[in-house]
Amino acid sequence: MNEVPTPVAEDRLPYQQRCGFVALVGAPNAGKSTLLNQLVGTKVSIVSPKVQTTRTRVRGIVMTEDAQIVFIDTPGIFAPKRRLDRAMVKAAWNGADDADLVVLVIDAGSGITDEDLAIINQLKDQNRKAILALNKVDKVSDKEKLLRLSQELFAHEVFTDVFMISAKKGAGTQDLVNFLAAKMPDGPWMFPEDDVSDMPLRLLAAEITREKLYYQLQQELPYSATVETELWEERKDGSVKLEQTIFVEREGQKAIILGKGGKRIKALGSDARKELEAIFERRVHLFLFVKVRENWGDDPNRFAMWGLDPNA
Repeated sequence: MNEVPTPVAEDRLPYQQRCGFVALVGAPNAGKSTLLNQLVGTKVSIVSPKVQTTRTRVRGIVMTEDAQIVFIDTPGIFAPKRRLDRAMVKAAWNGADDADLVVLVIDAGSGITDEDLAIINQLKDQNRKAILALNKVDKVSDKEKLLRLSQELFAHEVFTDVFMISAKKGAGTQDLVNFLAAKMPDGPWMFPEDDVSDMPLRLLAAEITREKLYYQLQQELPYSATVETELWEERKDGSVKLEQTIFVEREGQKAIILGKGGKRIKALGSDARKELEAIFERRVHLFLFVKVRENWGDDPNRFAMWGLDPNA
């Protein structure tokens, strides 16, 4: 005898679920990744002093009492030159196109840059409205300057609301979350309540090591390196063994990463391992290798791994 499914009572949930997507867009180094990590409460997107650190769309998930907000941290929007640059910018605009709401993050200390104006004009062309997040306001002592900046930006008739925030310190970010949660459309949650991102752990691990690479090398290795997690091995004691390869374009770059007597790559591995253990809440055995792969930035397989369009 077939069992008849038990209908779910309409009043079973104490509230109506809501769920939607919010794209974080902005110029490179506006603080989008820092904001996403602050909103989610843990690191899901890497940050560094270098511009254009984010290479793909990263989704972070924030829960409120009745709403699930899926934030999309997009690569910084800039004037692309390389094939990889073009793919990153296209991914950013695709993220905005797919979202229910758009938050434009602007560095308040830098004022309105040409890149900011280009994004605003693109939003105008698409007839899209956006929410303005003036970031790094803690670094601006002149509050009248913030008011004038806000008024100047609102004159473009793109923004519906403005939030003064410090993504790094968390100031104003909860107000932004509460506002966005109230704007989410009715609908079931798309992810389990305890999820913070949909990024595969292997990719997140590689991104964490790439972040440490940027911090370690500063100006010595601009954008000629990428990291791939080639082995993820679960161990019986609950720890995980990771083998990652750092790919560079020239033999001289390999020597830079290794450092004298291998000291630099050991320091890099130590920094990455500590952060990975904090994020994964388990012991991590990390092994790093460096290989030369010329023109990896034009390899379609790398684009596919990051969810980018090689034909952008």
